[in-house]
Amino acid sequence: MEEAEHKQQSDVWMRLKKKRTKLVENWNAWRKPQDVEPGVGKWVSYLNREKKLDSLVGPRPVPPVAPRGLYLYGNVGSGKTMLMDMFYGATEGVVKHRRRLHFHEAMLEIHERMHKVWKKQMEEKTLQSSISSWIINLPFDAKVKEWLAAEEQYKREVEMQNILPTVADKFLLGHQEHKQGATLLCFDEIQTVDVFAIVALSGILSRLLSTGSVLVATSNRAPQDLNQDGMQKEIFQKLVEKMGEHCQIVPIGSDIDYRRLIAEKSVIQVHYFYPFDSKALLEFEKMWSEITSQYGGVVTSETIRVMFGRTLDVPESCNGVARFSYEYLCGRAVGAADYISVANKYHTVFISGIPVMSMRIRDKARRFITLVDELYNHHCRLVCSAACSIEDLFQGTEEGTLFDLESFQFETEIEGSKLRRDVLAEGSVGSGGSPTGIISILSAQEEMFAFRRAVSRLIEMQTPFYLEGVRYLHPYFQRQPSNRENDLARTLQHQTPS
Repeated sequence: MEEAEHKQQSDVWMRLKKKRTKLVENWNAWRKPQDVEPGVGKWVSYLNREKKLDSLVGPRPVPPVAPRGLYLYGNVGSGKTMLMDMFYGATEGVVKHRRRLHFHEAMLEIHERMHKVWKKQMEEKTLQSSISSWIINLPFDAKVKEWLAAEEQYKREVEMQNILPTVADKFLLGHQEHKQGATLLCFDEIQTVDVFAIVALSGILSRLLSTGSVLVATSNRAPQDLNQDGMQKEIFQKLVEKMGEHCQIVPIGSDIDYRRLIAEKSVIQVHYFYPFDSKALLEFEKMWSEITSQYGGVVTSETIRVMFGRTLDVPESCNGVARFSYEYLCGRAVGAADYISVANKYHTVFISGIPVMSMRIRDKARRFITLVDELYNHHCRLVCSAACSIEDLFQGTEEGTLFDLESFQFETEIEGSKLRRDVLAEGSVGSGGSPTGIISILSAQEEMFAFRRAVSRLIEMQTPFYLEGVRYLHPYFQRQPSNRENDLARTLQHQTPS
């Protein structure tokens, strides 16, 4: 504890020392005599220098106008995400800074980055009293001290008022934030049924588009139809206008679900076992044994990291293969952050005990839809044991149909933070639990789209076309040595005469 206290005091002292050095540098720069023409002020002298430079070397170069982005919208399985991913793949090695994000992943990252900015600002406040007392004791006159104190106050106010622009500036560049270059954001499944989503997306996307970034997005709705319930109209309208100015809006008019079409023309490799009879359960257990044997056969439990410093216990795992029950993943307070970690860590996920979705378990159904979304987005192999067929999974029971709550995926520690409450307060939304009047902002059309998408994806995940891509597209294998090199080595080994 003594060592920790000493280190903490040392860290605070170092930050305070850096702050003092910066203030002194600013003061020295302010006092430094400028190259000013006699008889005129600094501004006129600057303009005269610019005119001379223009006459000698030509006008100052300006960055080219960024190309317009693309906003694709249409029905389930019409090929929106596939087209976006093809474009994103073609930009590799061409666009310096680029990212491909799904809605849930983006919202969680925005939360995390906002929390870090806010936390940093709170830490800065703890140093303010020390800085203020240090400024008072400086060997300068009162006006200089007043100027230094005012500069610090202004910086703090600007930082507090511009959290979203600050997050946006780091959103694409990440650890390369001090470098410059072209920026491309591919954004899958844009949704705005949450007040926070409207406020955050408006702030982030408006900033990125205004600074020359290119947006390529997909959604099930046209931009003007995203907010049919009228939440935060003024903020949302600015976002729509900004997207219309910087993006070409293209409808994908096909009513064909190509995922189903591929499945109809393929020999389905059964990874979805139903109902809960002895035969189906035996086949499910047999596949678990075969796949775990293929990857080493040693089944253990482990703990994986989740966003915001959280963890998730995995009851059974084996070298990229994991097994869970439906209740464990969907019957507890978990959300998109947990599912993203699972999907990124495991290339094959077994889920047992999936029931028919009904009004009584609507929250679990919503979590299951989000789980399927993330497993599909990461190109995982999914093996299920369920009570009914995929087609009947979301039909409901005598207890009633389901509401689509899939977009409210912020069941993490950050949800209760000051930033979350502030944003919800601005939108006249309660900060405890689900947003006030949540049921009133859900439409039957949105509900049916979510269920159709989940069914469509579950069907595609049974096809050879999808399953063959797991070992080439899942992050687990991309972190391993080249799969193609391994395949080639095995082929050569078989061809070598004994």
